[in-house]
Amino acid sequence: MPSSTSATSFSHHFYTILLLSVLLLAFFPGAFHYISTLPFAYLYPSSSQQPNSNNHQSSSSAGTPPPPTMSWFQKQFTLPPRSRGSYLITDHIESALPEIKGYKVGLLNLFVQHTSCALTLNENWDDDVRADMSDALDRVAPEAGPKGQELYRHSAEGPDDMPAHIKSALIGASVTIPISNGKLATGTWQGIWYLEFRQVRHTRRVVATIQGEKA
Repeated sequence: MPSSTSATSFSHHFYTILLLSVLLLAFFPGAFHYISTLPFAYLYPSSSQQPNSNNHQSSSSAGTPPPPTMSWFQKQFTLPPRSRGSYLITDHIESALPEIKGYKVGLLNLFVQHTSCALTLNENWDDDVRADMSDALDRVAPEAGPKGQELYRHSAEGPDDMPAHIKSALIGASVTIPISNGKLATGTWQGIWYLEFRQVRHTRRVVATIQGEKA
């Protein structure tokens, strides 16, 4: 029959081990999980339980086309020298930018780098529309008052200087046109206009920027 001293010693060691186990579980829960699952790792290897993620992804994506790649293109060109008036330049733009044909879908932005002319979209059939537009803008921003009086402080380059800046601000320096299947997707009666507001001929620079999906 075991002595009481041996029983007390066993009880002391048992509670010591139990206390250490509780502390180990409290401070290192991952270690307890690792120890408890270690035997199963040898019996059931993980490679047999989980399929290869790369193989799964490649099989699920098989037959799916890659996403379209967006392309950027930028180019500068000049417009033919013109004096004051409104001009249809759609053909000139298409000739200067053969790269448009290489885009399935996209946007063309045209930006004129000057402050006394403008770009816009408008009627492409009747020349009278462009003449009427120039006349209307002259009435909006005339060079002088009804009695010939000066209207503006700024006239460094002549009486048409400040009116040209006003007209440019009203119409704008840029246009953006959609591209569809290699062509400008303008309406039947739409054309690209260049409006020159100075009396003397000027050569104007235009920056063209294309963003879209290549054909």
